[in-house]
Amino acid sequence: MNDRAPYHIGPLLRRRGQTIATAESCTGGLIGSLLTDVSGSSDYYLGGVIAYANEVKQHLLGIDAATLAAVGAVSEQVALAMARGVRHLLGADYGLSTTGIAGPTGGTPDKPVGLVYIALVGPDVERCERHIWDRDRLGNKLLSARRAIQMLLEHLSEQT
Repeated sequence: MNDRAPYHIGPLLRRRGQTIATAESCTGGLIGSLLTDVSGSSDYYLGGVIAYANEVKQHLLGIDAATLAAVGAVSEQVALAMARGVRHLLGADYGLSTTGIAGPTGGTPDKPVGLVYIALVGPDVERCERHIWDRDRLGNKLLSARRAIQMLLEHLSEQT
């Protein structure tokens, strides 16, 4: 990610009068932190939910328990549902979410350490990316947060 990416998001959202909200699991609020490092981000960043526990994903973001049981929290379906849910909950134009296994524990053969899903949902997009990072816990979190912000920036830039 371009370290300046969070600074480029604001003008694009402001120009359109649009907003963003985040739903973070494995990144633990890091996306929100990076976005709010920019002065004036309150013009377009409404807030976020750190939905680490499945109960929070269900009760705050409206994710169906059956979906969590069937595919697990670390999945494309849940990432998209988290982005939809936070968008609805906070009334944002765009929802951005992450769910994954930062490590060093928690991995399985099907879902290894470093597996992360990043989703972006908005009026003109519904997209999810799958990544497997190979860093330590903090590195995996940082790569995920940076990629989420870059994903948003790329989408906004394509729309101009």
